[in-house]
Amino acid sequence: MKGSNMKKMQKDSDMLEEYDFSKGVPGKYAERYMEGTNVVIIDPDVAKFFPDHDSINQALRSLAEIIKRQRKIA
Repeated sequence: MKGSNMKKMQKDSDMLEEYDFSKGVPGKYAERYMEGTNVVIIDPDVAKFFPDHDSINQALRSLAEIIKRQRKIA
């Protein structure tokens, strides 16, 4: 049996016996996770104008440039 020599994990209702973590690497993504992420939820009425993340980033960069110019004037 494939998982017979694996350590027994605590029972977790989301984990099936078929899951095999024997080749897993502990902490593989820990550093990336600790760097954080910027997840922003866009309201549906706004999201319909932006088909992907690139278009949102470009719009925000344009807005940032306008803000920079306004701050220099003020």
